[in-house]
Amino acid sequence: MTLTDLPDPADVDVVKQGLDSYNASQGAPVDWVPLALFARNEDGVIIAGLTASTYWGYLYIGRLWTDERYRKTGLGGRLLAEAEQEARRRGCYSAHLMTGSFNALSFYQKRGYATFGELYDMPVGQTQYFLRKDIKTKE
Repeated sequence: MTLTDLPDPADVDVVKQGLDSYNASQGAPVDWVPLALFARNEDGVIIAGLTASTYWGYLYIGRLWTDERYRKTGLGGRLLAEAEQEARRRGCYSAHLMTGSFNALSFYQKRGYATFGELYDMPVGQTQYFLRKDIKTKE
Protein backbone atom coordinates (compact mmCIF):
# COMPACT_ATOMS: atom_id res chain seq x y z
CA MET A 1 0.00 0.00 0.00
CA THR A 2 1.29 3.45 -0.90
CA LEU A 3 0.13 6.74 0.64
CA THR A 4 0.99 9.92 -1.23
CA ASP A 5 0.02 13.57 -1.49
CA LEU A 6 1.29 13.65 -5.08
CA PRO A 7 -0.07 10.61 -6.90
CA ASP A 8 1.36 9.68 -10.27
CA PRO A 9 -1.27 10.52 -12.92
CA ALA A 10 -0.77 7.06 -14.42
CA ASP A 11 -1.66 5.47 -11.07
CA VAL A 12 -4.77 7.64 -10.76
CA ASP A 13 -5.73 6.60 -14.29
CA VAL A 14 -5.53 2.91 -13.32
CA VAL A 15 -8.09 3.51 -10.56
CA LYS A 16 -10.31 5.58 -12.88
CA GLN A 17 -10.19 2.97 -15.63
CA GLY A 18 -10.89 0.19 -13.15
CA LEU A 19 -13.95 1.95 -11.75
CA ASP A 20 -15.17 2.93 -15.23
CA SER A 21 -14.87 -0.69 -16.32
CA TYR A 22 -16.79 -1.94 -13.30
CA ASN A 23 -19.50 0.72 -13.74
CA ALA A 24 -19.86 -0.20 -17.42
CA SER A 25 -20.26 -3.86 -16.46
CA GLN A 26 -23.18 -2.80 -14.27
CA GLY A 27 -24.86 -0.90 -17.11
CA ALA A 28 -23.65 2.61 -16.22
CA PRO A 29 -22.32 4.48 -19.25
CA VAL A 30 -18.79 5.83 -19.25
CA ASP A 31 -19.72 9.30 -20.45
CA TRP A 32 -17.89 11.75 -18.15
CA VAL A 33 -17.05 14.92 -20.10
CA PRO A 34 -15.45 18.06 -18.59
CA LEU A 35 -17.14 21.44 -19.00
CA ALA A 36 -15.57 24.81 -18.19
CA LEU A 37 -16.51 28.43 -18.78
CA PHE A 38 -14.33 31.49 -18.24
CA ALA A 39 -15.14 35.20 -18.36
CA ARG A 40 -12.27 37.58 -19.06
CA ASN A 41 -11.89 41.31 -18.77
CA GLU A 42 -10.70 43.52 -21.63
CA ASP A 43 -7.08 42.61 -20.76
CA GLY A 44 -7.78 38.89 -21.05
CA VAL A 45 -7.57 38.27 -17.29
CA ILE A 46 -10.03 35.68 -15.95
CA ILE A 47 -12.59 37.43 -13.74
CA ALA A 48 -15.01 34.53 -13.30
CA GLY A 49 -15.18 30.86 -14.09
CA LEU A 50 -17.11 27.65 -13.70
CA THR A 51 -15.70 24.14 -13.77
CA ALA A 52 -18.02 21.18 -14.10
CA SER A 53 -18.57 17.85 -15.77
CA THR A 54 -21.46 15.98 -17.31
CA TYR A 55 -22.17 12.29 -16.81
CA TRP A 56 -25.10 9.89 -16.41
CA GLY A 57 -27.58 12.62 -17.40
CA TYR A 58 -26.30 15.05 -14.77
CA LEU A 59 -24.36 18.29 -14.76
CA TYR A 60 -22.03 18.35 -11.75
CA ILE A 61 -20.86 21.86 -10.89
CA GLY A 62 -17.54 21.63 -9.09
CA ARG A 63 -16.61 25.30 -8.76
CA LEU A 64 -18.12 28.67 -9.61
CA TRP A 65 -16.12 31.77 -8.79
CA THR A 66 -16.44 35.46 -9.59
CA ASP A 67 -13.80 38.05 -8.74
CA GLU A 68 -15.10 40.23 -5.92
CA ARG A 69 -15.09 43.34 -8.12
CA TYR A 70 -17.54 41.66 -10.53
CA ARG A 71 -19.94 40.11 -8.02
CA LYS A 72 -23.59 41.22 -8.04
CA THR A 73 -23.33 42.03 -11.77
CA GLY A 74 -25.11 38.92 -13.04
CA LEU A 75 -21.91 37.36 -14.33
CA GLY A 76 -22.09 34.28 -12.09
CA GLY A 77 -25.71 33.71 -13.05
CA ARG A 78 -24.83 33.93 -16.74
CA LEU A 79 -22.04 31.37 -16.31
CA LEU A 80 -24.41 29.02 -14.49
CA ALA A 81 -27.14 29.44 -17.11
CA GLU A 82 -24.68 28.77 -19.94
CA ALA A 83 -23.39 25.62 -18.18
CA GLU A 84 -26.98 24.39 -17.77
CA GLN A 85 -27.68 25.10 -21.45
CA GLU A 86 -24.60 23.17 -22.56
CA ALA A 87 -25.58 20.30 -20.24
CA ARG A 88 -29.02 20.18 -21.90
CA ARG A 89 -27.30 20.03 -25.31
CA ARG A 90 -25.35 17.07 -23.96
CA GLY A 91 -28.58 15.34 -22.94
CA CYS A 92 -28.52 16.10 -19.21
CA TYR A 93 -31.79 16.43 -17.32
CA SER A 94 -30.53 17.49 -13.87
CA ALA A 95 -27.74 19.43 -12.18
CA HIS A 96 -26.16 19.05 -8.77
CA LEU A 97 -23.53 20.79 -6.65
CA MET A 98 -22.29 21.42 -3.13
CA THR A 99 -21.93 24.85 -1.51
CA GLY A 100 -21.13 26.05 1.99
CA SER A 101 -23.11 28.16 4.42
CA PHE A 102 -20.38 30.79 3.98
CA ASN A 103 -20.59 30.58 0.17
CA ALA A 104 -23.49 31.04 -2.21
CA LEU A 105 -26.49 29.07 -0.94
CA SER A 106 -29.01 31.83 -1.68
CA PHE A 107 -27.43 32.44 -5.11
CA TYR A 108 -28.26 28.89 -6.16
CA GLN A 109 -31.67 28.83 -4.47
CA LYS A 110 -32.69 31.96 -6.40
CA ARG A 111 -31.87 30.05 -9.58
CA GLY A 112 -34.08 27.08 -8.77
CA TYR A 113 -31.70 24.78 -6.90
CA ALA A 114 -33.17 22.86 -3.95
CA THR A 115 -31.33 21.38 -0.96
CA PHE A 116 -31.38 17.59 -0.70
CA GLY A 117 -28.74 17.11 1.99
CA GLU A 118 -26.57 18.80 4.58
CA LEU A 119 -23.16 18.01 6.05
CA TYR A 120 -22.49 19.75 9.35
CA ASP A 121 -19.15 21.05 10.66
CA MET A 122 -17.43 21.17 7.28
CA PRO A 123 -15.46 23.20 8.20
CA VAL A 124 -16.22 23.32 11.92
CA GLY A 125 -19.10 25.68 12.59
CA GLN A 126 -20.25 25.67 8.96
CA THR A 127 -22.59 23.53 6.90
CA GLN A 128 -22.16 22.17 3.38
CA TYR A 129 -25.39 21.97 1.37
CA PHE A 130 -26.04 19.53 -1.44
CA LEU A 131 -28.31 21.04 -4.09
CA ARG A 132 -30.00 19.84 -7.26
CA LYS A 133 -32.13 21.26 -10.05
CA ASP A 134 -34.10 19.71 -12.90
CA ILE A 135 -32.84 21.33 -16.08
CA LYS A 136 -34.75 19.26 -18.64
CA THR A 137 -37.57 16.77 -18.70
CA LYS A 138 -36.36 13.16 -18.79
CA GLU A 139 -37.08 11.47 -22.10
